[in-house]
Amino acid sequence: MQKIDFQLNHAQLIKGKLHQTLGNEKNFISNASNFVSLVYHNFDAVSWAGFYFLSNEHLVLGPFQGKSACVRIPISQGVCGSAARNKKTIIVPDVHKFPGYIPCDPTANSEMVIPVIYKNKLIGVFDLDSPIYNRFTQQESELISELLEVLLFNSIVEPLIRYYESTA
Repeated sequence: MQKIDFQLNHAQLIKGKLHQTLGNEKNFISNASNFVSLVYHNFDAVSWAGFYFLSNEHLVLGPFQGKSACVRIPISQGVCGSAARNKKTIIVPDVHKFPGYIPCDPTANSEMVIPVIYKNKLIGVFDLDSPIYNRFTQQESELISELLEVLLFNSIVEPLIRYYESTA
């Protein structure tokens, strides 16, 4: 019971921090950058966190925290591509066992990828890596999905969508 209470309190704290961080800012890239920082610094054992935005048949690197990353990922490959194609969150306890895994970070052992959907349209994915096997939970994916909804609701997203559609 105490662990569940802690998790609920932690979730509420992070949601409050996100609202405070976003404030009245509406620029999506600025807000997404702060969103990534908030997640990266408030979830234990995350070695990389960031966005990939959909541009035709590729996911293109967006704001992130961590080491340098793959810039373009074909939507047909990897954990990110699979989550984008299926529009479903994927939690991978051991990335080395995932068919078609793309090793952008050699220290990653587990990964969670959450599709970013705005007005019923896939615009990208939010990706998290960890050096710890079996690091990510369903509860965390639900929390981050809720946080993504807050980000999208409090940002002007259409210019980003138009940009990536025009560069396809």
